[in-house]
Amino acid sequence: MKKTGLTLGKFAPFHKGHQFVFDTALSDVDELVVLIYETDVTKIPLHIRANWIRNLYPTVKVIECWDGPDGYSNERWFEIIQEEYILKMLNGKKITHFYSSEFYGDHVSKALNAIDRRIDEARNIVPISATKIRQNSFMTKEYVCDIVYRDLITKIVFVGAMSSGKSTIVEALAKKFNTTFAPEYGREYWTKHQVERRIGFEAFNEIAKGHIEIENKKILNANKYFFVDTNAITTYMFALDYHGKAPDFLTKMADLNYKRYDLFFLCDIDIPYDDTWDRSGNQKREVFQKQIIADLRERNIPYILLSGNLEERIHKVESVLSKFEKYSNYYGSKI
Repeated sequence: MKKTGLTLGKFAPFHKGHQFVFDTALSDVDELVVLIYETDVTKIPLHIRANWIRNLYPTVKVIECWDGPDGYSNERWFEIIQEEYILKMLNGKKITHFYSSEFYGDHVSKALNAIDRRIDEARNIVPISATKIRQNSFMTKEYVCDIVYRDLITKIVFVGAMSSGKSTIVEALAKKFNTTFAPEYGREYWTKHQVERRIGFEAFNEIAKGHIEIENKKILNANKYFFVDTNAITTYMFALDYHGKAPDFLTKMADLNYKRYDLFFLCDIDIPYDDTWDRSGNQKREVFQKQIIADLRERNIPYILLSGNLEERIHKVESVLSKFEKYSNYYGSKI
């Protein structure tokens, strides 16, 4: 007889306690089904939480429950509602084992006529809960895998022409918020590989890949916020400036930038130009700034302008972050 397991939850967020349940179930049964519920306890959209499971456990059948009963209760009227909903979502699929770490394992398994597999109910093996992670993801990050943790962090990118203060403010903000930042990889790459102040066409793909690798590594130690100096859009603009076109991978990464970051800040060029050997002059800075603004507008990417001295810019960022909530419609409701 085929063994089919079921587990369910909000997975807000998905953590190593959940993974312990999944791993145990997958060692027992031939097939595992998971119901994942929409909920008000987190702003993280249901499809993002569902995709964590799909990416980590590609053999598991994930069913998104957008209209399921919210919350828990041991009152029988609520148990009946929950049981009826589960049976509806299963649409006749036979479940032999029900996996949980909660009290409801008893009544749900009975409704399914399935074996009640209660896993680490006392949280002795994996001493964590989603509530604790929501309260402080940085202090509990050991209990979530990398792809989940990255989605818990607010990613903030700073764009602008050369010598517009991006590197300075990113480092200052990381220090102020006790978190990490991603430096501009393109400048480091250019310094090492330039020949007569030029780099080749395919080199821009290498810059895009290198920058993403740095971001993906550095964000794992971020504390709530992660600040990024420059992005693929700026690299794309440099490729156009150098070669009149951009390579395919870089173009794709630039197109996806609207999804990669939560907030875009544009650093103004109202500060003195720092005329170092690797730059092309203040007039070039002014032209490049116009091109960046035009590109952001073409891509329909909302941005916040940072002007003034460093203290004024930091104050503006602090003000924005005090009102910002990840996965919320900040631009539609706050500005």
